[in-house]
This record gives sequence, C-alpha cells and structure tokens, in this order.
Amino acid sequence: MPNPTEEALALFRRRFNIDSAVCSSLLSRALARGGDFAELFFEHRTSSSISWEDQKVKSAARQQVQGLGVRVVRADAIGYAYTESLDMEAMRKACETASHIANGEETPPVIDATPELAGVSYYDISNPLTGMPAAGKVSLLERADTAARAYDPSITRVDASVVDEVKTILIARSDGRITGDVQPLIRFNVSALSQRGESRRNARLGGGGRMGMEYFDMAPPEEMAREVARQAVLQQDAVEAPAGTMPVVLAAGDSGILLHEAIGHGLEADFNRKGTSNYTNRVGQPVASSLVTVVDDGTIPGSRGSINIDDEGNATGRNVLIEDGILRGYLQDEMSIRHFDVAPTGSGRRQSFKHHIMPRMTNTLMLPGEDNPEDIIRSVDRGIYCVSFNGGQVNISNGDFVFSATEAYLIEGGKVTAPIRDVNLIGNGPDVLSKVTMVGSDYKLSDGRWMCGKEGQSVPVGVGLPTVLVSGVTVGGTKVG
Repeated sequence: MPNPTEEALALFRRRFNIDSAVCSSLLSRALARGGDFAELFFEHRTSSSISWEDQKVKSAARQQVQGLGVRVVRADAIGYAYTESLDMEAMRKACETASHIANGEETPPVIDATPELAGVSYYDISNPLTGMPAAGKVSLLERADTAARAYDPSITRVDASVVDEVKTILIARSDGRITGDVQPLIRFNVSALSQRGESRRNARLGGGGRMGMEYFDMAPPEEMAREVARQAVLQQDAVEAPAGTMPVVLAAGDSGILLHEAIGHGLEADFNRKGTSNYTNRVGQPVASSLVTVVDDGTIPGSRGSINIDDEGNATGRNVLIEDGILRGYLQDEMSIRHFDVAPTGSGRRQSFKHHIMPRMTNTLMLPGEDNPEDIIRSVDRGIYCVSFNGGQVNISNGDFVFSATEAYLIEGGKVTAPIRDVNLIGNGPDVLSKVTMVGSDYKLSDGRWMCGKEGQSVPVGVGLPTVLVSGVTVGGTKVG
C-alpha cells in the first residue's frame, strides 16, 4: 500500500509545483511578523455524485476543488486566511494576511520542513469508486430501485444516490513537520415510499465508508434496498407510541448516534476550555454508570470516521474518554493542547481548507459489556426497543436532547411486540449515562452514513453501540395511558 504522505506530496508536486522547499518558504512568510506557530493546510478534492428518482437518473455531477488554508497562532489569538488558487502569489498573500495576527516586526525565521512518513493506513486508497464509470454507478442505483419495488407491492417510489470523493491533504507546520493523507469516502443512499390508500410511509437508509468499490461486495445495493423497503412497510402497521418515562433498550449499532450527539460533543476540549460543557473540570470524576466505557477511535479500518492523521498533522488514535464511568479526558486540538498541557489526541478536524480547526469526534463508541442482549429484553416488563434513529437536537452545553427513532417496538412482558411510530426520546446525555443498567456483549459499528455538524462545519463520523438498557427515559409518544 502506498505511503499516504508520499502520495500527497507527489500529487501537489506534480500538479502545483508544491514541495518541501515551497512549504518552508511559505511558513517563514507566515511567521514574518512573529507568532508562536504556523500551519499550512493544502487540499485537493475530487468528487462525483449521481442521484436517481422516478426510475431514472435525476442528476449527475463531478467537481474538483483545491486550496490552501493558513493559520498563524500567537498566544490564544489566531490569524486565518485561505486561497482557492495554488499559485505562489496567491499563497504568499494568504500567508501575509494570516501573519497580521502577530503584528510584530521580527525577522522571518528559517524553517526547514521535511516529510514525516506515516507508518500505517486505516483505509485502502488503491481502488477508489472514482475509478468506476458512470454507467456502473447508475447500475447500482437501478439495482436498488428494482429490489425495493420487488419487496412489496406498496412500494411506489424509490430514490437513491451514490456519492464518492478522494480528498488529498498536505499539512506543513512551523515545527518542521510535513504530513499528508489520501482519504477516499463513499456513501450510498436509498429511500422508499410505501403507500396503502391514503397512508404514506417513508424510510431512508445509507451506508459507506473510507473504501472503494469493494464496499458493494460487502453490502450489495439490493440488501440496503430491501431493508429500507421493509422499514417503510413496517411503518404501515405501526401503532402509536406510548408517552411517559419508561425503560428504553437501545439496539446495537445505529443507536450510537445518541451517544455521539448527546454526550460526545460535551467531551470536545474547546467547550471545556471555555467552561460551557457539563464535563468541564470533571476529569477523574464519575460521570456515568460504572458499566459505561466510551472511546473515540479513528483507527477502525475503512470506517467513515477514521483518519490516518487529523487536519493538524497529528496521528489519529484510540482515545478513552470515559472508563468504567470515570471521565478520563477530552478530545483535543492544538489550541486546547496548549491550554491543558496534554498530549495530542489526533482530533483536530475541519470541513475544508476554508474552515478553521476544532476538536471533533471520529468514530465514537460505547464498548461492549457482559450481558446477553436477549436477557436485556427479557428484563423489561414494559418499555420500548429503539433500533435506529434519524438524528435529533442537542444542547451541547447541558446535554439536553430530543431524538426521533425511525424504527422502534413495544416491549411487553419481556418480549418485543408491536412496531411503533412517532417515537421521540427526550432526556439529558449525562443523566442517560448514569441510568445505564445493562450493557450487551453484541457491540456493532453503524454503517457509514453519519455526518456531524458543529459551528457550521460538517465532517464524516462513525458511531457504535452494544445493546444497552437505560432504566428511565422520557418517551414523547402520541398515546397516553
């Protein structure tokens, strides 16, 4: 497998005449007015998308973007500038603009930046989906349409899309390090509409990851299509969800999005540096049930949230955030590392060269426990079983959330019974963690469909969870009593 830094350097040298000497010169210019630290973030991204609607191709697009983001840090102040042009004049101007945060009159430092070759890659960059002809991608969409309609006569509409990209990044830092990465990413989406008379029920699914065409060997489009059709048809027979506080069993896999949103953001160091998180100054203290261990792991091969390096050039890793209920640490970027005087966690991420760095999650997971998932269900006399979610709303500062379940069931007498619809879970992230009373041995990583938003920036992430019992959650259903 090619070395990611070598591959990135080769691309920028071949297309834009950018090499180690150019990086060193630009870094010196960025620090010409002083400053503690400077960084160059080069990006080249090629992407394509095809959407399918009403049994035909609706749209197709291909895009290529490139640019440079320049950051200069002095104490807690940041100067940032970017350019979409990678010619020398534009890059020098961006460096000069960012340098004004220092506003000094120092002699530009001599910087000798050299490549630092990463020792491992967590995804295959040799077979990107961008190499598949458009006709092959259309065939994938058509296969999904056919399979969904064949599942049940009530399926009257199928929409689908396939999106792929290869993003190449090169990061040069004033401490002399140059690192790079080549990051493939694909996503396949299918939605289906079930119609019985006046009743219309819709379901959506997606999957993918940091891989190429081999994804469809593991997950043929027919499988996703039949599953989304099943969910749409299931909603036709679903009954009203009960309302009130009751035990909730979260199924392994997709339910991890609740962990990510309601808890994970509060463990990002910028919120804790500002004192706006529920977890501020609580490292070493109990913050969850002793059954709960949460990690953020960017090293899972092929997963959507995995990265070889973060967007500051630091190696990704497996970061234990909560261990046996005890808070162990936060997700850090360079600014928070300086503040807390801790080691990098490989968590500095940005949407693109146009955006500033923030601590962000990669793949956020609760580790499995020792309980049999069937025993977890049997332990509940009356409650609900949530299989999948479609996102929700979260107050990051205090962890309050509202999540909508897309597939859920009643639990009656220790058995999963009727499907229910219009299920909302209302609660507080730290409170939910404290009420975890059983953790299954069946951990599952959700298929790659999640994007995480924060301060206007979106980055791909992964989520995972074992089957978990929460002793009491407020269910905002439509049936009372």
